[in-house]
Order: sequence, then C-alpha cells, then structure tokens
Amino acid sequence: MLGMSTTTTSKLGAALMAGSLVLGLTACGGSGSDTVKIGLITKTDSNPFFVHIREAAQAQAEQDGAELIAVAGAFDGDNEGQVAAIENMIGQGVKGILITPNSSTGVLDAIKKARDAGVVVIALDTATEPEDAVDATFATDNRAAGVAQGKWVRAALGDTPPQVLMLDGTPGGTVDTFRHEGFLEGFGLTENSPEIVGRENTNGDQTKAQTAMENLLQRAPGANAVYTINEPAAAGAYQAIQSAGRAGQIVIGSIDGSCTGVADVKAGKIGATVMQFPAKMAELGVQAVVKFAQDGTKPSGFTDTGSELITDRPVPGIESKDTAWGEQNCWG
Repeated sequence: MLGMSTTTTSKLGAALMAGSLVLGLTACGGSGSDTVKIGLITKTDSNPFFVHIREAAQAQAEQDGAELIAVAGAFDGDNEGQVAAIENMIGQGVKGILITPNSSTGVLDAIKKARDAGVVVIALDTATEPEDAVDATFATDNRAAGVAQGKWVRAALGDTPPQVLMLDGTPGGTVDTFRHEGFLEGFGLTENSPEIVGRENTNGDQTKAQTAMENLLQRAPGANAVYTINEPAAAGAYQAIQSAGRAGQIVIGSIDGSCTGVADVKAGKIGATVMQFPAKMAELGVQAVVKFAQDGTKPSGFTDTGSELITDRPVPGIESKDTAWGEQNCWG
C-alpha cells in the first residue's frame, strides 16, 4: 500500500455550489508554465479507497513531473460539488480530469463542457452512463466482482436455506448497480426473490452500515447472509452482528481488498472480499493524461484493472486467493 508522498498537501474547505468540497491542492513535480496539470475528483476524502487513489495519483504525477490538483466531495453523493469542481478545473487549465463520479449521469453536462474545451476526461472506478460520456474508463469490472461475491456467499451457506440482507451503497452510481446486480446473479437470486429479507442504503459508510444492520436484524432476526457494497459497510455490519450476539452465524461478503479488509477476512469478521486495484486505476489515469499532453494521444474504452476473491475459506469451483496473498497485494 502506498504511503503519502513527501509533497505537501493542503486542504481547503470551499463552498462550491450547494455542496462543500474538501480540496487537496498538491503540486507534484515542477510548477512551471509547461508543467502538465491534472485534475483528480474523488467521491470523498474519508473513504480509504479514494484516499488511496489520491495517494497513488500523487506519486505517479510526481514521477512524471506533472502537477496534481486533487479534490474530494464533502460526502458520497455530492454531485453538485463535483460539477462545480469540473468547471473550476477547466478554468485552471488542466490537461485532463480523472473523476470517480458520485452520480453516473449527474455530471455529464459538466464533463461535456470539459471535453469541448479540449480536456481529456477519464473515469476511475465508477463508469458514467453512457460509458462513452468520458474518453476512457479505468476500473474494476464491478459486475464480475459482484458475481464473485454472490457465488462465494451462496456456496459458503451450503445446504442452509438463505435469508439474505443487502447493504447497498448510494443509488445512482454504476458501481452500486453493477455490484448489486452481480451479487444477485452470482447468488442465483432476482430482485424479488423471497430469500432477500431486507435491504438498506449505507453510502458505503461504516457508521451508517452499522445502524442499518442493527435495524435489519430487528426486522429479520433469522438472516444468515449479508451482501455489502464495500468493506467499511462490511465492518459496520460485523459490529452490529457482534453486538447482537450472532458473530459466526452470518456470512458476510464484500468488495474492496484493502489491507484492513484483508485483515478482517483473516480475523474471520468478513468471510470473503473481492480485491480491487485502485493504485493501478490512478497510475494508468495519470499516465494517460501525460501522454495526451505530450503527443495528443487520447485513451479510449474500458480497461478492467482486475479483481481477485480473497478468502481463507475456499470453495470448490470458485477461484480465490488466501489472505497471505492478499496481505502482499492489497490495493496494489
């Protein structure tokens, strides 16, 4: 896992539009007039996944002699703040914008303005709808990740009749939709399957997920399996399950693959997680913008940055890696 670069990072609270953004302005490499400026807009600055994307982008920009302007939304779902950030970055003369959209459709007009102004726009982690609203996307195949989680959770239950709870993220994002639908496909369920005994949105936040899980367990005390949108949601779910005295009785699946998440799998808190590679997303994004600035070559299409199921409870027919491998490769 990458550490923070030695570059100084300052954070400024800026009231942009209706939402407040946390700005991390980071000068990587030179700051002359010929320095390539790259904008990075993540969903939040609190989720470790997006912090890691920023750290990796900072390191790659420094290596390539570029200047990174990093902006994080005040909360998961801060679409208005992201729109304002795009418009602000156009004015700052960035060559490219890397964005993890809070809404897969809500930022499209602002992205079009950027592209019309000659700025290359690359989606990281979260695809837009339509996908070609941006020049390129570097992300996990989130549907495949959801399928892997669903297959493993179903297999882990064995012959026990499933009673499934679903801790979703934030409505309106492709990551949330693809993972949710993938999980159902992998598990062998539909949206209306009676085996689904409860669902809540958590915004991928640990505290919200814990509260949601507490409420769901009251309504569905016989639940024995949980889908979680990410590892913070899984951690919140585990806390609620433990407090209810049901640790070890409910199978939890997740997606992220952070070093913390791998440790939770190793400790038995999460049964399995699907590892992503956010550093690769960020590095490829920065490299693509620098190349565009150098010779005009634009990236295009979808690049799957890979995923791996991590568990110490492998099941036949489902490819997986153990936590020892996970510890060596978390969020690489």
